[in-house]
Amino acid sequence: MGKGKAPRRTLDSYTLRNINKTIKAGDCVLMRPAERSKPQYVARIERIVADARGGNVKVHVRWYYRPEESIGGRRQFHGSKEVFLSDHYDVQSADTIEAKCTVHSFKSYTKLDAVGNDDFFCRFEYNSATGAFNPDRVAVYCKCEMPYNPDDLMVQCEGCSDCMWECTFDSGFTLLV
Repeated sequence: MGKGKAPRRTLDSYTLRNINKTIKAGDCVLMRPAERSKPQYVARIERIVADARGGNVKVHVRWYYRPEESIGGRRQFHGSKEVFLSDHYDVQSADTIEAKCTVHSFKSYTKLDAVGNDDFFCRFEYNSATGAFNPDRVAVYCKCEMPYNPDDLMVQCEGCSDCMWECTFDSGFTLLV
């Protein structure tokens, strides 16, 4: 008779000895890529499970995609620290976590006094199968006709700050202007 799967139990938190940090569901982390030349993967922990003895710890994660990993790729308005919360879920060994990080809302990110290596921002959810974004509309600006990129300095014109119109990119991504 074959061995059955060992019972798993959900953990409220888990301390990563290699970085001396405690993780819990809802935390964002940087995970080791398969190829060292690639950037670390960004993920949100959904659940932490271990075997009955508390070993073999696995994290259920929801991946963030970088713009270059999405259909359509990186565009001029994407910030260097921008990620998209995807519908892609996975189970990984807790040993692949290299650091904790923070994924801010776009609004809170733009208010940071200093951006650290572990700071990212998210303004879209991304459907990895269809390439669709949610929201599928975002404000753009009258001179550059692009959404705000927090990496670039932007000066607001008092006369047209409320200007809005629609512009559709070739990927079907519609922006409000």
